[in-house]
Amino acid sequence: MSKMIQTEDKVPLLGSTSSNVALKPPKGWGYRHSLAFLAFFGFVNVYCMRVNLSVAMVDMVKPQHKDDQNSTSDECQDHNLNSTKTNEGEFDWSTDLQDYILGSFFYGYILTQIPGGWMAEKFGAKWLFGLGVLCTSVLTLVTPIAARYHVGVFIAVRVLEGLGEGVTFPAMHAMWGKWAPLYERSKLAGFSYAGAQLGTVFALPISGWLCDQKTFAGGWPSVFYVFGGIACVWFLVWTLFAYNTPADHPKISREEREFIESSVGMKEDIATPWGAILRCPAVWAVCIAHFSNNWGFYTMLTTLPSYMKNILKFDIKTNGMLSALPYLGCWIGQNSSGITADYLRSKGYLSTVATRRLFTVFGLAVPGLTMILIQFAGCNQTAAVAMLVLCLTAGGFTMGGFQVNHIDLSPNFAGVLMGMSNTWATIPGFLGPAVVGWLTHKHDTRDQWQIVFYIAAAVYLSGAVLYFLLSRGTVQDWNEPVRGVSFKHRETKSPTYRIPAVEHQAVD
Repeated sequence: MSKMIQTEDKVPLLGSTSSNVALKPPKGWGYRHSLAFLAFFGFVNVYCMRVNLSVAMVDMVKPQHKDDQNSTSDECQDHNLNSTKTNEGEFDWSTDLQDYILGSFFYGYILTQIPGGWMAEKFGAKWLFGLGVLCTSVLTLVTPIAARYHVGVFIAVRVLEGLGEGVTFPAMHAMWGKWAPLYERSKLAGFSYAGAQLGTVFALPISGWLCDQKTFAGGWPSVFYVFGGIACVWFLVWTLFAYNTPADHPKISREEREFIESSVGMKEDIATPWGAILRCPAVWAVCIAHFSNNWGFYTMLTTLPSYMKNILKFDIKTNGMLSALPYLGCWIGQNSSGITADYLRSKGYLSTVATRRLFTVFGLAVPGLTMILIQFAGCNQTAAVAMLVLCLTAGGFTMGGFQVNHIDLSPNFAGVLMGMSNTWATIPGFLGPAVVGWLTHKHDTRDQWQIVFYIAAAVYLSGAVLYFLLSRGTVQDWNEPVRGVSFKHRETKSPTYRIPAVEHQAVD
C-alpha cells in the first residue's frame, strides 16, 4: 500500500485475524452485480414516480392570473409565441397550493427514514424495499382519481407515497452493508443509487410528452398510469431474484460468498447503539453534508420545470427534455465518482477519509459556486442550462463521498445511519419549495430566483466546510457490542469452511 495512507488508516477493519491476505474477487459476473442492477431499476422507478408530478402539474393547473402587474417576468424572450397550443388546465389551484402539493410527498417521506433503516436491519431489506416501491406504484396509479375527487385526497395520496418511498434508501443501504465488499462499496452502491438520476432523466421528458398527447389516456393522467404500471412489473422481478444476504442466495457461488463475507462479515443480531450514534461527530458530518446536498437537489427537482417555463420560457415538451439534462449529468457524476473512489482506495493513493472528503467537498463546493455564478447567464437559455448541468453533475460526485460513508462508519448499522441522515436530508424536500414559493409568489422574476440560488449556494458551501472538519472513515467502536472486537464470524450452515476474518491494512 502507498505510504500516502494516513495513520488512522492502519486500524484494521475486521479486527485481528489469522490471515493478512484479503480474498481476491471471483472473476466474471456475480450475484452482487445482479443485485446492483435490480436496485438500479428500482430507483429508476422510485424517482419516475416522484418527479412526474413536477411536469404534470404544469399541464394540470389553469394559468394563474396574478394581481401584481410586475409579477410576471418579461426579461427573457418567449420562443413559443407562434405556438397554437394553450394550456387550459383542469384545476384552479393557487401557486401556494401547488407548492404545498409538490412538497407534501416529503411530509410522509421524512417519517419512515429511521424506522425503515431499523426494520431493514432487524427483519431484512428485501421485502421492505420491494413493498415500499409497490406501495408507491399503486398510489401513483390512483393519483388521477384522487386529484379529480378532491385536492385534500390528492395531497393525502402524495403523503402516503412518501411514506412508502421513505424506506427505500435506508433499506438498500442496509442491504449493501451485507452485500458490498470493501473495495467495491462505492461503485456498487453508487451504480444502484444512480438509478434515481436516470429515473429523473427519463421521467421529465417522457412526462412532458405524455402530457402533450391529449388523446392518449387524457393527457396528464397517463403520466401516472405509465410509471405506476412499470413499477408494479419491477416489483415482481425483484421478489423473484433479490435476497437479503449472500448466505440466503441459493445459487451464489462459494467463491463469491466467501469473498463478500470475508470483507463485510456475518453480522450478529445486536442492539442498535442509539446513544453512541447520536454522539458521534462523524455521523453528524454525514447528516450535514446530506442536508446540504439535498437542499440544492430538491430545490431543482421540484421547481426546475417552473423555472424553465416561467423564466426561461420553454414550452412543456421542451421543458421536460431540458429539465432532464442536469440529472443526466448527475447520473454520470455518480457512476464515475464511485468507480474512481474505489480505485483510489484500493490502490492506496488515498485513505478512505481523504477520499470521502475530496469527493464530498468537490460535490458541494462546485455546485455552490455555480449557484452564485448562474446570474451571469442572464436569459441565455443555453448558458443557464449548462450552469445547471454543471451544478448537478458535480453534485453527483458526492456518491464517492458522504453518500457511502455510512457503510464505512458502521456496516452493521448502515441502514439506520442512512435513515438518520436522510431524515435531515428530507427537510429540504418541503422547505426548499416553500422558500421558492415565498420568494417568487408575487414577483416571479429572474432576480427573485437568483435569491433562491444564493440561498442554495450558502447551504452547499457550509456543508462542504463542516463535512471536511468532522468526517471520519474508520469503522466506529459502537459498530460492535464489544469495544475493539469487530465482526464475530461464526460457522456457517455449510460444514466445509469457516469464513475468515480478514485484516484490511491501510484501510480507513
